[in-house]
Amino acid sequence: MSNLTFDQFKNTKLTQGFDEVLLREWAPGFANDLHTHPFDTEALVAQGEFWLTVDGHTTHYPTGSTFALARGVLHAERYGAQGAVFWAARKN
Repeated sequence: MSNLTFDQFKNTKLTQGFDEVLLREWAPGFANDLHTHPFDTEALVAQGEFWLTVDGHTTHYPTGSTFALARGVLHAERYGAQGAVFWAARKN
């Protein structure tokens, strides 16, 4: 992962038109079954790891990875043994 700070990530995403940027923490081994969100998101995995399943395809995101998910996309999440911390930019 680069030396990007949360404040730099946040300022960049707000400049790009995102409405809010949050620091989200997920417990070790937590799983979130199929669901949707009413917002677009772009996020960076700052610590830990997780697996995102969309349309039956699962992708692993370790520390330093980024991902994007459009609003309304049905997906499931599973977090690693150390949980995860995301920097999540949301656009309503």
